[in-house]
Amino acid sequence: MTKAERIRAALRGERPDRVPYALWSHFPGFDRDPVRLAQESWKFYKKLDIDLIKTMNNGMYPIEDLGCEIDYSEVPKGGVARLVSTPVHEVADWDKIEVCDVTKGALARELHSLELLLEERDKAGDDVPVIFTCFSPLTIADKVSGKHWQEHIEQGGMDRIKGAMEKITETTCNLVRRATEMGADGIFLASQISNYDVTTIDCYRELGVPYDCRVIEASKGWVNILHAHGNDIMFELLKDYPVNVFNWHVGDSLPDMDECALLTGKCLMGGLQRFDITNRKHNAVRNQIFRALKATDGKGLILTPGCVIRYPLDEEMLASVRKMKEEVEDKLFCD
Repeated sequence: MTKAERIRAALRGERPDRVPYALWSHFPGFDRDPVRLAQESWKFYKKLDIDLIKTMNNGMYPIEDLGCEIDYSEVPKGGVARLVSTPVHEVADWDKIEVCDVTKGALARELHSLELLLEERDKAGDDVPVIFTCFSPLTIADKVSGKHWQEHIEQGGMDRIKGAMEKITETTCNLVRRATEMGADGIFLASQISNYDVTTIDCYRELGVPYDCRVIEASKGWVNILHAHGNDIMFELLKDYPVNVFNWHVGDSLPDMDECALLTGKCLMGGLQRFDITNRKHNAVRNQIFRALKATDGKGLILTPGCVIRYPLDEEMLASVRKMKEEVEDKLFCD
């Protein structure tokens, strides 16, 4: 099977010739260089022979064009990017949010990198699916406000925030529409707010779900993935999203894999705990592979981490994931 055929089989709930798998991380230091980002993404794919390429954009790109300054210095050390300055400090500042032009600035940069990556794929005559990473509108609102949006709601700012959300959603819809028109096979919609550790289910039902669904519906791709981020996801809201792949922090947040497969009816993407890969815990990763393949019978599964693999990266450990997967599936599924 080709890589696209393998992914399509998984989407149909079947077990392909090999259970498809993928890994991803960040490329701090040059992930705002579209040429280098595309080149290194292609090298990462070729070196690990993964079945799906998730674009490895930096996690703060959606707020750059909104006037934010970001410090990325901790990312290579295993940390996260830090917001240095933002135009949104108080309730009235939400009125400053405007629809961004995807042909300019950071959004144009990310689309250009995608274009170069797709050109690499086409030049190689490869059919590996390329999935464009985007963020839920409320995740973007959270980032641009320095996580103060809930305080602003308490201060009577709901209407202003909703006005800003409309503009953020329009921008994000334009972005994913353009990405999939260019040839991306779908989107990876990262929702970092849809868990109980961050907000309430009523709040996410109002400020999350309708805007998320508009972004998903703007995609013209055939592989649309929801990434439900966090340790206690709002599964009852997320399970019915109009995507065909569900990705979450398996092992950190319920549901279990067999429960998720039953209740969503979607292809699952996950099974591995990212910090065990970073920390080179071979036995833990092998056990996670075994449990994921056994829980799903290898059907309707794309084996991946629940989230981005943090630094420092160990190339030998990354390469061993594939070897362990093939060893386990050969034992489980041998005829």
